[in-house]
Amino acid sequence: MQVLAIQAADEARHIEVFTRRALLKRRELGLSTAGGQESLQTLVNEPDFAIASFLLSVLGEGTFLSLLWFLERFAPDVVTAAVCRLAAQDEARHVAFGMSHLREHLQAEPWMREMLINAVRRRHEALRHTAGLNAEVFDSLVLLAAGSWDHADIRQGHDAVSALLQEMHGRRKGRMLKLGFSDADAEEMSALHTRNFM
Repeated sequence: MQVLAIQAADEARHIEVFTRRALLKRRELGLSTAGGQESLQTLVNEPDFAIASFLLSVLGEGTFLSLLWFLERFAPDVVTAAVCRLAAQDEARHVAFGMSHLREHLQAEPWMREMLINAVRRRHEALRHTAGLNAEVFDSLVLLAAGSWDHADIRQGHDAVSALLQEMHGRRKGRMLKLGFSDADAEEMSALHTRNFM
């Protein structure tokens, strides 16, 4: 319970810090897409803690770790880099807890692996009609990595985002292999993870 309370406090701090950072350059925040909201809702609706922890901490927050490291690397200023680095430290703790919890859970109940695989498939099917990653988010990541509007830089930014997506997949798969899933199951589950990173 204490770990979960700390995790909730971490997430509240992330919301506050990233909101303040976003409002430094604009008057209003962007809006979440319907697909993004629906993706988060599937986590809230999951009644089993182990499954919810797997979907949120191992897959979702694990994927966000790669995103935060990417943002730190290409941050336009030292404040943004520091915010992303500190948030990544928090998220790494959340992922470590999720991994530890599930490793222990799966040792006691190995049959649960099939439930986790089915949960990923079920969530993918529920979100199949959504658009996935918002085009504005993708374009923003490309421009951030590019650092300019120059054609060659934009191409490099696009390559950097493509590499990020591959890294996300590889790290998700690696975490599932550590939990004892087969290579084929880890590959499938990582490929079925939501395209909006959550």
